[in-house]
Amino acid sequence: METFHPIGVFDSGFGGLTVLRAFEDLLPHYDYLYLGDNARAPYGSNSFETVYTNTLQCVEYLLGRGCRLVILACNTASAKALRTIQQKDLPRMDSGVRVLGVIRPTAETAGNFSNTGNLGIFATAGTVASGSYPLEIAKFFPEMRVVQEACPLWVPLVETGQYHEPSAHPLIRKPVENLFSRAPRTDVIILGCTHYPLLLPAILKLVPPGVTVLSQEGIVADSLCSYLGRHPDLESRCSKEGKREFLTTDSAAAFSAHATEFFGREVSTSHVDLS
Repeated sequence: METFHPIGVFDSGFGGLTVLRAFEDLLPHYDYLYLGDNARAPYGSNSFETVYTNTLQCVEYLLGRGCRLVILACNTASAKALRTIQQKDLPRMDSGVRVLGVIRPTAETAGNFSNTGNLGIFATAGTVASGSYPLEIAKFFPEMRVVQEACPLWVPLVETGQYHEPSAHPLIRKPVENLFSRAPRTDVIILGCTHYPLLLPAILKLVPPGVTVLSQEGIVADSLCSYLGRHPDLESRCSKEGKREFLTTDSAAAFSAHATEFFGREVSTSHVDLS
């Protein structure tokens, strides 16, 4: 009998490893299966249909590998694919499986950090275009004023490791200047992409004094812990042997070499062909 029922963690590339690391810190006894769709990354500029199709394919793969719970640790996938998967696709699958995203738990808490009622979001062009963050934030903080800034170059900078180079500094600085020129009273910033935590030190140097910058991984980990506590039937179906497996649709060697920067330790990766 199959006993490996890990929590699936999906991202378009490496960014979801920052979320998985937070899951491990808070919930180390669970099994996890990570899938990075690096061969088709980045997702940020792709159409809704492309993101949905690719995300669904990866979710179905993870469910086929025994996952009963899958976390879309990708804001673009959460924005463009999650609702359709939950409403259209899950009903035809095993009724006991769940797919969750990262936008709602972030929106639930972000407004608590603001004193001015002004909140900013740095995200991919796809996440910004979806309007998911303003919609979700309005459900919990209807008076909050939200300004979004698309940062189309940030994911490529992170994925290639070029964000360390001096030439990257203007590319990081420009979106920050744009947002605060439009909304100078902003006192809370959401990093609305799981790649962006690697840019946090640079961003903190650029935002005005007193601005709180929220990185998602800890928020999402707390939300997962709470969710498992509220759903004991699902929680009991997740295996707990501390196993980890890492998969990529691209080069396994390249993924393993680059993953340490996001995950904090070395990983062994396998290639999976979804075509």
